[in-house]
Order: sequence, then C-alpha cells, then structure tokens
Amino acid sequence: MELCIFTEPQQGMSYDEQLAQAQATERLGFDGWFRSDHYLRMGDGSPLPGPTDAWTTLAGLARETSRVRLGTLVSSATFRHPSVLAIQVAQVDAMSGGRAEFGLGTGWFAEEHRAYGIPFPDRRFGLLEEQLAIVTGLWSTPVGETFSFAGEHYELDAAPALPKPVQARVPVIVGGGGPARTPAIAARYATEYNRGFVGEDEIAVAFARVRAACEAADRDPASLRLSVALPTVVATDDATYRRRLDAIGADPATFAEVNVAGTPERAVEKLQRLRDLGADRVYLQLVDVRDLEHVELIGAEVLPHLR
Repeated sequence: MELCIFTEPQQGMSYDEQLAQAQATERLGFDGWFRSDHYLRMGDGSPLPGPTDAWTTLAGLARETSRVRLGTLVSSATFRHPSVLAIQVAQVDAMSGGRAEFGLGTGWFAEEHRAYGIPFPDRRFGLLEEQLAIVTGLWSTPVGETFSFAGEHYELDAAPALPKPVQARVPVIVGGGGPARTPAIAARYATEYNRGFVGEDEIAVAFARVRAACEAADRDPASLRLSVALPTVVATDDATYRRRLDAIGADPATFAEVNVAGTPERAVEKLQRLRDLGADRVYLQLVDVRDLEHVELIGAEVLPHLR
C-alpha cells in the first residue's frame, strides 16, 4: 500500500510551510505529497496569509523535491480552461522529472466561486467530462499532429497539443461518491479512483461500483488504482492527541468513528482494513501543516507497517 500526505493550504499556509511539509514527506519515505485546490478558507479563523494556487505551488515543489509524487486532490473543473490546464500539468511533470499526478473533479465549494467571480454552473459533470477528454486528448496526440474537439462547453481547432508530459501517461485521479456517473467517468478516463471522508462500508460500496463500471466499459478493473482519503490524527499520548484535534477543530467524540485516529497501532489497524477493502493508496489528510512532528511520528511508527 502507498501512503501519501494530503493537506489543505486554503486554511492558511504559506508556500514555505507547504515546502517544509513536502520535504519532510519525501525524507521520511512517503510516496506522495498532495494538496487541495481551493481559493477560500473554510470555517472560522484567520485568512492569512491568503490562498496559494495549487499548480503554481506544485511547480515550485517540483524543483525543490526529487522523489515524492506531487499532485492535486483534486482540482476543480471550474477553475481553469482545460487547454491551459494541460499545459500547466505537463510543465509541472517536466519540472519534476515525471512525478506529477492530476486530480480533477466537478468542484463543489460555491462560496469561493462567488467570492472570486468564478462561474459555478448547477450542472458540472458535462464540464468535467469534456475537460478530461481534452486534457488526456492533448497529451496523447502524437507529436507533429494536432488535436481538435467540439463539445457543448469547449471547442479546440487544430491545437498543436504541446508540450508533452515526461510520463507516457500522467496519472489521472477521479473521485467522488456518485452512484453512476462518477464511476463511469473514472472507468473511462482515470488511472485512479478515490473515495474519501466516509466509513468503510461506503468505501466498499464505492469500490464495487467503480469495478462494475470498468467491466461495463470493457476495462479490466485491476487496471484502475483504488484509493481512500481520510483526515488523520495520530499520537502516542492523550494530551498530544487532544491538542492535534483542537488544532484542526475536530470533535474528539466523533473523529475516530471514520478517520485514521488514535495511537500508531490503531492507525495501522485502520489502514490494514482499508487495504483489505482493496485500497492501493491512502491519502492521510494532515490539515495542520506546521506540525511536522506529526509527519515524523507517522513516518516512523505507521508507514513501516504498511510496506
């Protein structure tokens, strides 16, 4: 099983703070560092230092790390034109030596769209499908040929389809809990399907749905990586555990019901159950990016047991 660190910089994190966490992630042997793609803080608290752009951040980290995978979980289809996005991701892939991963979803946080004047249509699955078709189409078009597309939302006419990513196929992550359309989109375009922030029973159902969607699309379900994302708080004593919960505004009475929580031993047990459900990768959501001792603990006491 792969373990990645996943964080939420819109909650108030500078580039340097993200860099420190990403470099710790790499040094400690985790497989990847991923971030959300949001422009507005969620909940109460200081908005400082303000938002950082996901792909600008990943471009910087691409030059300041050497091994760890880098990506979004996930970018919003409402934020960027797909042709520009394809260029951005391909460039980050080149800057990292082939370590970029591309997560894309419909977007859901209406408030940030209103705050920044970004259109937020009621129906966004069509937008997502067309973006995935365009981004993957641009990347897969042979050098010297052009790519055209005519859809409801976008039209491209003889795009040169450059630059190309370093990887023959940049991993594409599609996630969500939709019962039909999301699994079908994942089966068609994704290399990885992600289900996050729910209990094990719901994860099992989601995995079964996407496997069935692969079979319906005449795709081998084993060719699709399955992953889970969950908030994570681990500590060796009660006081530190409560302090870490308080730092992210989590409820001690309910946090452990679904999430990766408690002692390192309890965390390992949870992750092993997720592996038994079919998860190939787990994203450990660490919202307090400044708590590098947390990353150190998980790297020392949890990660080795999942190898």
